[in-house]
Amino acid sequence: MNKKQFAVFGLGRFGGSLVKEFHELGIEVLAIDKSHEKIQQYAPYATHAVKANAVDENALKQFGVRNVDHAFVSFGDDLEASILTSLLLKELGVPKVWAKAQNDYHHKVLEKIGVDRVIHPERDMAKRISHHIISEKMVDYIELSKDYSLVEVVATKKLCNKTLSDLNIATKYGCNIVGIQRGEDICVSPSVDEKIALGDVLLIIGKNQDIIHFEEAGM
Repeated sequence: MNKKQFAVFGLGRFGGSLVKEFHELGIEVLAIDKSHEKIQQYAPYATHAVKANAVDENALKQFGVRNVDHAFVSFGDDLEASILTSLLLKELGVPKVWAKAQNDYHHKVLEKIGVDRVIHPERDMAKRISHHIISEKMVDYIELSKDYSLVEVVATKKLCNKTLSDLNIATKYGCNIVGIQRGEDICVSPSVDEKIALGDVLLIIGKNQDIIHFEEAGM
């Protein structure tokens, strides 16, 4: 199975952090920026670091952007570069293009040109932090869409020694336990006979209001 190829366009604070995270995870990533200084800064973390103007179609073709599976467009305040690069990547057939938006207007334009996901790093982080604060049981929170999320919650005494069949949260609360982390081990798609131990981290997917209901009433 071929490894997926990732590319990050724009090595500002967010794009640069993405490149570093991919490096930490051992994932190959192509880093592109028009700044020589940025390329030098992030070259140690990227599989390839290229100084290029991302709105130049010929340049994109030259460094093999058509082979990229997933591209992230993360320019600072240059909305024009963000929009044109995203449009070029979609036209060149990159399967997934995610782009960082500066504001709601920018978001709408990115959606119109077919970007697969629009990211608001500050807003998304604020949501994650606020969810952590209001829920002592929550370990992590990932917004999948406006209405759906994936959350990690720590199992309480109330859930201890009960099987997933006993809990039946899909019927009672409308959300699903799709994984259980126990120490270093992770069980994906656990069986209905799986017993929950105190301190297990449960990976739950569902509608936001259903997850909140389960946290409040089921745990």
